Amino acid sequence: MEKLLRTMLQSLGTNRKAHRLARKYGLRFGASRFVAGETIAQSLAAVQTLNRQGKMATLDHLGEFVSTQEEANEAAAMCIQTLDAIASSGVQANLSLKLTSLGLDLGYELCLANMLRILERAGQHGLFVRIDMEDYAHCEIALNMYRELRETYANVGIVIQAYLYRSLQDVEDLGEIGANLRLVKGAYKESPKVAFPQKADVDNQFLAMIQKHLEGGHYTAIATHDAAMIAQAKRFIAERRIPNEQFEFQMLYGIAEDLQDRLVEEGYRVRIYVPFGVDWFGYFMRRLAERPANVWFVLKNIVR
Repeated sequence: MEKLLRTMLQSLGTNRKAHRLARKYGLRFGASRFVAGETIAQSLAAVQTLNRQGKMATLDHLGEFVSTQEEANEAAAMCIQTLDAIASSGVQANLSLKLTSLGLDLGYELCLANMLRILERAGQHGLFVRIDMEDYAHCEIALNMYRELRETYANVGIVIQAYLYRSLQDVEDLGEIGANLRLVKGAYKESPKVAFPQKADVDNQFLAMIQKHLEGGHYTAIATHDAAMIAQAKRFIAERRIPNEQFEFQMLYGIAEDLQDRLVEEGYRVRIYVPFGVDWFGYFMRRLAERPANVWFVLKNIVR
């Protein structure tokens, strides 16, 4: 039953009609637990609160359905506006983005041009930009663009998803160019032809990826809410005497806040992924699919 519900939520997250309906009714059905707001000002207020708690942040302006060059350029302009707002407010935050929101499906050169604009502005502010990994169909082209960008810009990193068979090799290959990686388990529905269907296999590869990238001396963002996986990573870090400056733990806004606080108290660097924007529905559905028990939280809000 849970697997069926997860599949339904993932499919709903890619439904354009559902996205339009969600925009109409806003964040009132419980999405505000996971999404910081619809505006930059609201997201910055959330980041300021996190900073006071000793946590860093990464801001992500949500957007997944881009069908014209104009929309892609508008998304890039919003990324630049977000970088300017981070710099002017003085918060401890960087920027995350998705290449499809910048026009990747419309053309490689269009997306590349938008990324160059964004990285140029980020460099002016001394800020870092993270490329989020999307579904498997976009994996290879995203990695190709990242490698091209790294030839000129050092202030850019990318995400690698542990549930893909290819990912451990990708981590090794990207280590050769000193990549700053955010390592995650993965949240998209993928075919068993390209991704591990069993959680145990995903966990094993996730830990192997963490260890490989840390051993290579490269900056590693360990992104998980899995307390057991965090404990294993901490043991490895202690055994190998890896300095705190080489890694950070990352979690999502509104999830596992007690665990976030404990890591801060223990002296670890902690960064919270803070999404915002009107196009929040797909992100929200993926969070529900990861933990279907959260559906009851949403239903309670609808009843209210």
